[in-house]
Amino acid sequence: MSRRHNRKNRHAAEANHERWLISYADFITLLFAFFVVMYSISSVNDGKYRVLSDSLVASFNRPQGGITLIEGSSSANKVIVIEGADHDVVKKQKNNRVEQLELEKNIEEIIEINEIAGQIEREFVQEIDDEDITIKSNDKWIEVEIKSSLLFPSGVAELNRHAVPVIDRVAGILITYDNPVKVEGFTDNVPINTKQFSSNWALSSARAVRVVQLLVKGGVDPERLAAIGYGEFQPVADNSLPEGRKINRRVVLVISRGHQLRSQIDEDRDVVYK
Repeated sequence: MSRRHNRKNRHAAEANHERWLISYADFITLLFAFFVVMYSISSVNDGKYRVLSDSLVASFNRPQGGITLIEGSSSANKVIVIEGADHDVVKKQKNNRVEQLELEKNIEEIIEINEIAGQIEREFVQEIDDEDITIKSNDKWIEVEIKSSLLFPSGVAELNRHAVPVIDRVAGILITYDNPVKVEGFTDNVPINTKQFSSNWALSSARAVRVVQLLVKGGVDPERLAAIGYGEFQPVADNSLPEGRKINRRVVLVISRGHQLRSQIDEDRDVVYK
């Protein structure tokens, strides 16, 4: 019996020596979890952490003020701002948001102005080939130049029978957009003095107004339109030649980017006068 008893005690002792492995494994697991947590903390966005830290410090330095949550366009842009926080930090956040919105607006307007230019070019392929219509454009405006011979008989402001369908086609494109349109009338330098028109200024203005009226009839919002007469004083060709005078007799539609007809200078002037 004693031999059997001794053998059992020896086996139990040997088994007890290996139990430290279980504790060691638990320790390694906890250590691994600790380093995972530390790594996660170290991966926090440094910029957002700094903004939050500055705001918290400024908030605790001021006894009054609540907490406001400002959300951006997505959850990734959410920023916590403490009322009464550092004004420079808050101002920087607002400025960044304003700049982002302005950039998005500019991109949308550039896309829109290029869409309009593309539609006009596709609509008037034949007239462009015949050089009756010329189209120039960039990211700020579109210039649609129509020869007066396509629109008006000599010395009058009444549209000929070929002109109405042309203006109607332009109106059909413009009614789907909000871009402002300025219609500009130009003449050559041959003097005019009739019962209806005392000068080339009067003639060019009347022609611009007539085109504007036809655009409105075609469905274009009149608040987007303006008529301007330049007379003979903005030539693009030599008025001493018949061909040059023909080129100078024209009507130009200037379609601008954005949705404001009047410029900022005009708006500032109105404020001063009021």
